[in-house]
Amino acid sequence: MKKKKKELDSIGWREWVSFPELKIKTIKAKIDTGARTSALHVSNIKIFKRTNKVTFTIHPVQRKRNPVINTTAELIGERSVKSSNGDTTIRPVIKIKLKIGKRVFSIELTLVNRDLMGFRLLLGRSAMKKRYLVNSGQSFLISKDINKQKGTK
Repeated sequence: MKKKKKELDSIGWREWVSFPELKIKTIKAKIDTGARTSALHVSNIKIFKRTNKVTFTIHPVQRKRNPVINTTAELIGERSVKSSNGDTTIRPVIKIKLKIGKRVFSIELTLVNRDLMGFRLLLGRSAMKKRYLVNSGQSFLISKDINKQKGTK
């Protein structure tokens, strides 16, 4: 007897998500199956290797400098990432709980300045693997009913 595969929920190419541990109630994410790694736009990155901590500033609202969230997270490592323009950079990596719709799960997230990019958050295929199917022709399939108050609680 064949084992029945679990059916995956579909998500759009962009969704509203949140990071409860970082006090980010909503942030617009681009779901990018062409990227392996997820990336969050931050500034003022300071790494403290002795304590495995990283401090940084988050700007969760697209095309806006405010609100500003200054926070600290546990550093789980650093990763070499090739960006869409072909440049390779070493980025700090944190493990953090992501909330999409009613589901909450941990993902690895690289921290990088994405000022020149359209989205403050890019969710790569590692975060979506075995969780969602991406419908590239739709937006906000899971988060269309979310209260779209931008930024922090």
